[in-house]
Order: sequence, then C-alpha cells, then structure tokens
Amino acid sequence: MSIPTVSGLDVAPRAAPGHRKQSRARLVTAAAVGNALEFYDFTVYGFFALLIGKLFFPVHDPVGQLLLAVASFGVGFFTRPVGGLVIGMYADRAGRKKAMVLTLGLMAVGTAMIAVAPTYGQAGVAAPIILVVARLIQGFSAGGEVGASTTLLLEQAPPNRRGLYASWQFASQGLAALAGALTGVALTATLTTAQLESWGWRVPFLIGTLIVPVGWWLRKTLEEEPMPTPQQKAPKLPLLDVLRDHRRAVLMGLGLTIAGTSAHFIIVFYLSIYAVKTLGLPPGIAMLSGCVSGAIIFVLAPVGGYLTDRFGRNTLAQGSRVVLLLAIYPAFVALNRWPTTSTLLTVVTLLSSIHAINVGGVGAMLGELFPRSVRATGGAVVYSIGVAIFGGFAQFFVTSLIIATGSTLAPAWYVIGCGLLGLIAVAFMDEKSHKALD
Repeated sequence: MSIPTVSGLDVAPRAAPGHRKQSRARLVTAAAVGNALEFYDFTVYGFFALLIGKLFFPVHDPVGQLLLAVASFGVGFFTRPVGGLVIGMYADRAGRKKAMVLTLGLMAVGTAMIAVAPTYGQAGVAAPIILVVARLIQGFSAGGEVGASTTLLLEQAPPNRRGLYASWQFASQGLAALAGALTGVALTATLTTAQLESWGWRVPFLIGTLIVPVGWWLRKTLEEEPMPTPQQKAPKLPLLDVLRDHRRAVLMGLGLTIAGTSAHFIIVFYLSIYAVKTLGLPPGIAMLSGCVSGAIIFVLAPVGGYLTDRFGRNTLAQGSRVVLLLAIYPAFVALNRWPTTSTLLTVVTLLSSIHAINVGGVGAMLGELFPRSVRATGGAVVYSIGVAIFGGFAQFFVTSLIIATGSTLAPAWYVIGCGLLGLIAVAFMDEKSHKALD
C-alpha cells in the first residue's frame, strides 16, 4: 500500500472550462502557506513567552510575567471569531482566492509589528499595547484563513483524496512548529542571554515575514476554483444561513475543533513551557520537544488524511481520539515521576503521533459538514471559535489551574475534558455526509 505525498500531487484537478491546469503540489502549497506562517509565528511566540513577558510586562513576579505573556499569546484569539465571520463570508461571496490573499497580507502586518515593536523599557506602556494590537490583527487574519484555504483544497481535490488534501493544512502547522522550534534552538544555542533580550528574540519574527512575498505570489497567481452553479451561490448573509439552517453542523464542528485544538496547543506549544517551569529542564531541551512534535505532525497528518479517505472519517476520528485520551494522563504522570530529557521526548513522540493521525482527517470533516454556498463561513466559524476559546487560552487556563490546584496533572485533565466533546460530536455524525460534496 503506497501513501501519496505532496510531491506526488502532480496531476491537475478538474478545472473550469478555459482554465489552464495547475499542479496539485502548487495548489497545496498556496493553500497551506498562510496557515504555516500563522503557526510559525505562534510557535516562536510560545517558545519566547518567558522572555517576552520580561521585556514587555513590568511585573516583578516571574509567574505574573508568564501569565501576562501567555495571555497576550491568547489575546489574538479574541478576534479570531470576528475574522472567521468577516473573511468567511467574503470567501463565500467573492471567492476563496481573494480571501486567501487578504489573510496572508494581514498576517504579515501583524508579524512585522511584533518584529519591530519597542520593549517596555524603550516605549513604556505603548510597548504592550503595540504587541496586543499586532496579536489582534493576526487573530483576525487567522480566523478566516482556515475556512477559505481548506475549502479551496476540498473543492479542488479529487473526490477520493479530499482527506489527504485537507490534511496538508495541519501538516503545514507541524512544519511551521518545527521551523519555529529549530529557530528558537539555534538562537538559544548561539546567542548570549543579553543578545537574546536585546535583539535576538526579534529574528524569528523577521524570518517569518520573508516567506510572505512567495506566499502572496503563489496565491495571487492561483487559478480560481470552478464557478459555482446558481444553487451553490452564497446568500447575501452566509452567517444567517449557517445559524438558521446548519445549527447541528455547527455544534458537531465545534466539538471536533475543541477536542483537536486543546490537544494541539498542549502537546505542541505548552509542553515546552511546562518542561521548563514545572519539570525544571533546560530551555534548549524544551524547544527540542517542539522540533520533535512538529516533525511528527508534518509527516503523519497526511497519513491520517489518507487513512480517512481509505477507511472512513468517523472510524479513524473516534479510534485515535480514544487512544489519545487513554494515553495522556499516564504520560503526564511519567513526566512528573521521571522528569528527564528521554522521558520528555518519549512522551512528545507518543502523543504527537496519535494526535497527528487524528487531526489528519479533521479538516475534511469540518468542510464536509456544510454545503458549498456557506462552506467557508461555516468552517471558519466553528474553527475560529473553538480555537479562540480552547486553544488560544489553553496555556493560560492550564497555568492558572496548576497554580490554583497545585496539581501538575492539570494539562492532562484539560485535554481529556475537551476530548470527550470531540467523541460526542463524531458519534452524532453520519458517515454518509462525508461522501458527497456539492
């Protein structure tokens, strides 16, 4: 059994009459580049959260600085639902391509603002304000990114490869996490503490802006998707249609998103902070865990997407979610009992592998819940709201729970509680709904 890879996506999908064919690899790259930039930025922000807290928030208590830093990480998720609504409706009415160009531009603005933002010592209270505004712009952009780009991939993919195509959105998140973690490791290993605090922390964000011109060109020159039929055209207010006629799909989509995003942000992002603050491991080792997690998700998410095409969405979603929920509690117990580098990397490898297989099919499942006329809006709404609450503030929630309860196992309970919502959502899904896509 051979598993297709992105390099093998070289046969063009069906195009509208008069449109020249484009490679599937180019299609996947253009769709995934915005999502990759988003998660690259979030990764480096998460890894440098301790330093950012020190530079931007003049709180003498290190724990207070950490809470403010992870809160500023999460504040961008406040505007995710708004961006999801506005850009999702724009994508349904004006086209997926135009929406994707817009989201990439907004993400670039936010990343550039962080790269050049003055610290508190340089600009006083204006510094954290600039940081928060940049995060709000990024959140607005990210809210509409997944709905528009995943919808484009689903609609351009061959019917028997939709899971594989959509999975590259999550694979790009893994690649971005890997790139962000490697950047953090390289800077930590080569620069002194003084250099990192002075200018080194800005380097990852400057690097992030360098991929924008290439991504913009890929999206700007992308062939438009086939024109919708009159029955598939978006209503004037797609959001009203989603809330009025697709409430059940919204609830199921939220359950899927909450389960996946809680696990993703704890495993990929929070474990690095947890390893330093709770387990007492060196920062370089903690960032190495991010590298491992990102590489695994990049490799295995497409495998999960392919398997859902082959064996069905619901079966894989339920089975892999149950395995993750059974594994995460003993994994955190082991981390606290044996807080070593080998234990950390073993836990990260195990949890990331299960998680990657699970999320590989989620992108397709979310898009298949809604008809074409409101697909970008519906997908953006459920994804952005779920990620905003349960992903963006996952680090803040878990850090607060650890402080309040004194339990170092709080991250595991958080993932288990959210994961149960995902199991319920899939239990109410009809497998047949994944077969047809108008």
